[in-house]
Amino acid sequence: MNAEAILQGNSRIMKRMNPYEHKRQWNYLLLVFAAIIASGSLFYTNYLVKNIAKSEHTRAEVWARTMQQQLSSEDNNFLNYVFIVRDSLSVPAIITDDRGDIKFAKGLDSTKTFIDLEEQMAGKSLKKKYDPQYFKDQLASMKAQHAPIRLNIPSMFGNSYWLVYYKDSLLLTQLKFFPYVQLLLIAVFLLVAYTAFNSSRKSEQNQVWVGLAKETAHQLGTPISSLMAWIELLKDKFNAEDDPLLLEMDNDVKRLEIVADRFSKIGSKPVLEVHVVHDVVKDYVDYFKVRVSNKITFEQKGDTNLKAGLNIPLFDWVLENLLKNAVNAIEGTGQIAVIIRGSLSKKLVYIDVTDSGKGIPRSKFLTVFRPGYTTRKRGWGLGLSLTKRMIENYHNGQIFVKDSEVGKGTTFRIILKKVEG
Repeated sequence: MNAEAILQGNSRIMKRMNPYEHKRQWNYLLLVFAAIIASGSLFYTNYLVKNIAKSEHTRAEVWARTMQQQLSSEDNNFLNYVFIVRDSLSVPAIITDDRGDIKFAKGLDSTKTFIDLEEQMAGKSLKKKYDPQYFKDQLASMKAQHAPIRLNIPSMFGNSYWLVYYKDSLLLTQLKFFPYVQLLLIAVFLLVAYTAFNSSRKSEQNQVWVGLAKETAHQLGTPISSLMAWIELLKDKFNAEDDPLLLEMDNDVKRLEIVADRFSKIGSKPVLEVHVVHDVVKDYVDYFKVRVSNKITFEQKGDTNLKAGLNIPLFDWVLENLLKNAVNAIEGTGQIAVIIRGSLSKKLVYIDVTDSGKGIPRSKFLTVFRPGYTTRKRGWGLGLSLTKRMIENYHNGQIFVKDSEVGKGTTFRIILKKVEG
């Protein structure tokens, strides 16, 4: 098996082990499943609507034919049967003559009185009040929904034909909108359930991480104190106060003490103090750059007087995560630049960390800050996630990928509120 095949195999394994990728696959599956349910619901409802609409058309046509039979038949017994059939049909309908004048209405609002055809045929009073605009609106609605049914009328009525217009019943109308209402309710329910579940899950995760961080800080306390004591004993025993090796050991132990202090602060509200941003960044960059390959050069430039509210242990952690990611992104020789500048109009401080590494695809600009996302063979994928939390939750700022191009490099931007004076 050649090296390329081994690398591809490792890449596939890492992709399967990546918890974020696994979570995203489940999200896609749930989305597909929801889409199948929604499509099935719409399809079945449309099937019912078509069948009910076909049934109502048949009922409207039966009603129209019985009306025609009523006008042409002299058999009273048959007319009674016709009336029973006609009155059993509840489809809203309006009959007009060939000039478009309304002659009769059925199944509409009974409070909008209309001349009854039976009373008209019986010679009763025709002076009934009704709302003509209501019937005109209903007729326009019926014309928009269905083509009319034509009735040939005997010549004694003075018209060659009448037209029967009808519209969908209230049941059918409600059924047409029901799937959309159903989907809306399901979506609202799923959104509320997901929000509640996600909030509860995040709360539990936060409690676990806070407990783990504080326990880590507690466990580190004893060996760090011992190391500090041993270094002091070495200095006294060998009279090596200025020995460069012991000084670097002392710096590293102090860094361990800072790391333990960081973990102890997780879960509590950190105290922000006003510091010159340039000085804080320079102190950490000077410490960091001597601990990486000399093939990587560091540059820091920009405004040296800008101030912001910082918690130095946590902000150093932010710089550490960004610089470590930058170093890991550089394969061989490269450059890392930290540029600090301010905005007069918005009273903000911008800190750009730029590397000449392999870059990030634009589709991953947001993904890189999510817990568990990593492109390294070893790593938890928590660095940038913690960085985002420390900047946004503790320093009231922002952090995002300002720019990146695959094969050329990446720029992360931190935005902090400037402190005047």
